[in-house]
Amino acid sequence: MGELLNGLPATGALLGVAAAALIGGLSRGFSGFGAALVFVPLASAAVGPRAAVPVLALLECVSCLAFLPGAWRHAARRDVGVMSLGAIFAVPLGALILAHSDPVALRWVMTGLVLGALVVLGSGWRYRGAGSVPLTVGVGAVGGVMSGTAMLGGVAPAVWWLGRGGAALNVRANMNLYFAILTVAVTAAFAWRGLIGAGSAWLALAAGPAYGAGLWGGAALFGMASETTFRRTAYVLIFAAAVLGMPLWDPLTGR
Repeated sequence: MGELLNGLPATGALLGVAAAALIGGLSRGFSGFGAALVFVPLASAAVGPRAAVPVLALLECVSCLAFLPGAWRHAARRDVGVMSLGAIFAVPLGALILAHSDPVALRWVMTGLVLGALVVLGSGWRYRGAGSVPLTVGVGAVGGVMSGTAMLGGVAPAVWWLGRGGAALNVRANMNLYFAILTVAVTAAFAWRGLIGAGSAWLALAAGPAYGAGLWGGAALFGMASETTFRRTAYVLIFAAAVLGMPLWDPLTGR
């Protein structure tokens, strides 16, 4: 028991991760893919990416179960399965990068990836070509590397499905089913690399109630949103998270 208490993070870290979880949960519950884009940059500002990323993996292990029934009904299950296959095989490479990267440099890379995804999504770009198994596997592989590195595995699939002009209900269901499959692989990879420990468990426990509240609130808001509102709200949340999570603000946060 004493060893577990010794691993308890500082109060500021617990509060920072809980706040990030609330906002990330709102985005995840609303759009189906915003948790990492919002949570990881904000939580990284409080505890660093090596601590923040495994915490989100633990939170997702529980949240995916809540969304699984609806996702199974409305998702394009074949496409999601093929994409998840590519992602699962690529996750260990991402976890290897996370374990051996400089924390500040990794945060800048994450910020760049988030902003790049936002530019693509906000540009109104649409992919007009026909889908194929190799292309779908490739998108999943990119997502797998990004997921293992920074839990940003939703970027590539979101750009792919939104870029093909999918309806909000189907895009959200695809993302929820994709994450349900991928989270198992990501959590196993993090455990294998020794990235999940007592500190991660404490942070996940502190963030769990806030994340759950965010998921519930986001899901409720989704039921009231139009297609346009669905996209615009997700873009605003992603942009705010990318800016606030920059290492540029470290002097103000005391890091």
